[in-house]
Amino acid sequence: MFTQKDNALEATFTFKNFTEAFSFMTHVAFYCEKFNHHPNWTNVYNRVHVQLTTHDAGNTVTDKDHQLAKAIEMIYNKE
Repeated sequence: MFTQKDNALEATFTFKNFTEAFSFMTHVAFYCEKFNHHPNWTNVYNRVHVQLTTHDAGNTVTDKDHQLAKAIEMIYNKE
């Protein structure tokens, strides 16, 4: 799902409605807090666009981004 573009991993996730999209974001937010790595993301109705990059590493893609992308995809597939 995630693709690498312009020094970031990006993906857009689509849901049935806003409630499902917001629920997904909530689940991801709890994981991000534990992992201490946070996405740049936007939500418009039933879509969530996620962009991952490691700011501490000069806004490049690191293992932290790949690990978080994998976790986000797992959360999405459970929804």
